[in-house]
Amino acid sequence: MNVQAVVTAPPPRLSLPVRGGPLGWLRSYGLMLRFDLSSYRQWLPMVVALQILMGAAMAIIYGLYVPHLPRTGLLYIVSGAPALALLPLGLILVPSLISSQRTAGTFDFIWSLPVSRAAQVASSLTITTLIALPGIVVTLVLATWRYGVPLSVSPMVVPAFLLTALMAASVGTALAHLVANPVVINLITNILVFVVLLFSPIAFPLSQFPTWLADIHEGLPLYHMAVVIRASLTTGLVSGVATSYLVLGAWTLAGWIAVAWVTGRRG
Repeated sequence: MNVQAVVTAPPPRLSLPVRGGPLGWLRSYGLMLRFDLSSYRQWLPMVVALQILMGAAMAIIYGLYVPHLPRTGLLYIVSGAPALALLPLGLILVPSLISSQRTAGTFDFIWSLPVSRAAQVASSLTITTLIALPGIVVTLVLATWRYGVPLSVSPMVVPAFLLTALMAASVGTALAHLVANPVVINLITNILVFVVLLFSPIAFPLSQFPTWLADIHEGLPLYHMAVVIRASLTTGLVSGVATSYLVLGAWTLAGWIAVAWVTGRRG
């Protein structure tokens, strides 16, 4: 995935100085939001389109593989489509974007800006989390229309979508900061595409996997992303939802800790 064109626009100027304390952090956060939105505005439509194509296309293709699915099978495909739309952004595109910044020489410039580094990371996570939501909704609508199955949307759809989007962005950001080599990041993201499409229990039940592979997925976030989203869109289709929220929360926290460790080492 080539994202070399990112951050080609001249960055907006940041007002100085930035003070410390909570108010200083909030001001840094606001400045970085303006900075990131200005830098990323050229590729935002592409990202939304990528999410829609990834989620809706995979939902349709899975249905073609097994054309005569029962209602439960169709519900698995439809309720898994939002996770399929979300994963390319958080786990694939975010690391690629940061890697392209390293290649273009803008990564060190961004870290040299006189604002809180925590605010820099928080700004990036905010933008990637929020821009994920429109693509998720459109993908869900398209998949529901394609298979014609009714959904039971609950209020938990809001925390489910927000947590899964934040988790994916957090892990992707941590991966990009932990691995400085752009070639290695490109290899990892391509492997993730392969794993997500062929070996993740998102569009079908975990019980269909071999026991050893199912046990691995119990500790990985992909399966649990699908669980919390599916639980918010259907009734009685999945169980262990509280555990899935805890696993996703743990992966999100781990991503933040990893980024904090890397940024702390950079001084």
